[in-house]
Amino acid sequence: MKPYTRKASVLWLGTRQRGTGAISTPSAGLKMALHDSAGDGKRRGTSPSELIAAAHAGSFSLTLANELGAAGYSPRRIDTTATVTMEHIASGWTMTQIELNVIATVPTVAQCDFVDAALRAKANCPVSRSLNANISMRAQLSPRAATPRPVPGARSNGRGPGLPRKRKAARRSTRN
Repeated sequence: MKPYTRKASVLWLGTRQRGTGAISTPSAGLKMALHDSAGDGKRRGTSPSELIAAAHAGSFSLTLANELGAAGYSPRRIDTTATVTMEHIASGWTMTQIELNVIATVPTVAQCDFVDAALRAKANCPVSRSLNANISMRAQLSPRAATPRPVPGARSNGRGPGLPRKRKAARRSTRN
């Protein structure tokens, strides 16, 4: 039998304590009947693998918001998609792979701090810990959230460590 995938996405806005979010699935399945898809993508409604994807995306987003908060950052937006791959193996249909794809907007966070928080979230996410599947992750900051890394040994100029100083424009005095 041919492997198939199911997806769900979660958009989380804000911190874990003061945020809000929404779950979406391609089938709008959270409002439709449950069925066993078994590779048939033509049926209407949701499937257990789609619900697992939704739960995983939601749990990971909340865990990442918590990890970023613990590190002193306030995320504005965490957009996570979980893709579950189902394969028919000797013992039956099995979740063999889950890919988490996350894009976040986190003001003032350095790329290295964001990656560290994402890796901690992947390891600490309750759904990740409960699943027996290969879980991969691709995490990126949205372009507006990234900040330059400090240059080691550079002096601070009041605009952050290691950032270059602006040159002062030469003043011309004109006397009449």
